Amino acid sequence: MTGTRLVVWVCVAHVLSLAGIGTFPSLLPTFFEVWGLSNTEAGWISGIYFGGYAAAVPVLAGLTDRIDSRRVYLASAGLTGISMIGFALLADGFWTALAFRALAGIGVAGTYMPGLKLLTDRVPEAHQSRLVAFYTSSFAIGSSLSIWMAGEIEALASWPMAFALAASGSLCAWAIVVVCVRPMAVAARENAGAVLLDFRPVFRNRGAMAYVLAYGAHCWELLGFRSWIVAFLAFSLTLQEAGAWTWRATATAAAINLLGVPASILGNELAVRFGRRRAASCVMICAALSASLIGLAAGLPYWAVVLLVSVYGVFVTADSAALTAGSIAFAAAGQRGATMAMHSFVGFLTSFLGPLAFGVVLDAAGGNENIRAWWLAFAVMGAGVILGPLFLARLGREKD
Repeated sequence: MTGTRLVVWVCVAHVLSLAGIGTFPSLLPTFFEVWGLSNTEAGWISGIYFGGYAAAVPVLAGLTDRIDSRRVYLASAGLTGISMIGFALLADGFWTALAFRALAGIGVAGTYMPGLKLLTDRVPEAHQSRLVAFYTSSFAIGSSLSIWMAGEIEALASWPMAFALAASGSLCAWAIVVVCVRPMAVAARENAGAVLLDFRPVFRNRGAMAYVLAYGAHCWELLGFRSWIVAFLAFSLTLQEAGAWTWRATATAAAINLLGVPASILGNELAVRFGRRRAASCVMICAALSASLIGLAAGLPYWAVVLLVSVYGVFVTADSAALTAGSIAFAAAGQRGATMAMHSFVGFLTSFLGPLAFGVVLDAAGGNENIRAWWLAFAVMGAGVILGPLFLARLGREKD
């Protein structure tokens, strides 16, 4: 299979493997009602998906320096599908939902970065910067479809059916990789005898760690935004006149989320032209400024709310590809899998903490029917992302 066709099929598999990522956050209004969740409990369930990811990714992504990424991907895609079926059939409250979402996050830990490693092992290095941009931007496609699909299926059937059909996406991703990606041997490494979870060489790599830590700041805001955007839009709708907007909040959020595709690709092109560190820093500063204001917009006319959230959504995602490409570019020979593992671990650890912090702030500041509470919650997301440019400035001085 040619490099282009391989990239296309693996990106399609990546999109399908994410069919369940937005299912729970998209249906938050439903779960608030049927399970009586608090905002903090909702933040735990939304965030634990990424907590499970962070816990598993050092092992699963690190393994790709030792065995073919394809093997890791296939086992993990199957696990993700099983977890979604389990949620549909067995979840009945906070603790069972927490367990199945954590299991789903572990599964995605073995498909997201190992999927990228699968590609970078098989595609010439000269094409890898744009490959990373297309692959990471397909994350936005997958999460957007997940959000939209969850809302539509729940409206037509039920929330368990939304989770059951999300499971089919992971199983289709498994089938695509089986058919379209050939097995390959892993090249011998100079440090082949190193311990699997020894990340000390990555920590010593100042350039790579600059992008790893900046990616963590990016994910704190990105997943806080994506985990709570449906609930925020639903709250804003309650402040509008009847008939002010005809789309469901899930459909609106999915469309906004989809802007992450061109935003990520454009952000990478700007990084190629002006330098990764400069471009990513500018985007993150704009995102932080937007976050400090967006919560106050809930009472504006709904078209204005959607427009402002869309602009914010562009800033939130535009630095993603540049930060990931930076980590890969600085990775030492034989340490790419370990570097990507640390990149994902830090990013998805903060992806777990961001949604949780959002919910805690909402509860502490007056609840999700209070504009001031939404303003503070979004502002906390902005306070996290502003650390990204500081990491890049302090750790990334050797080269861009």
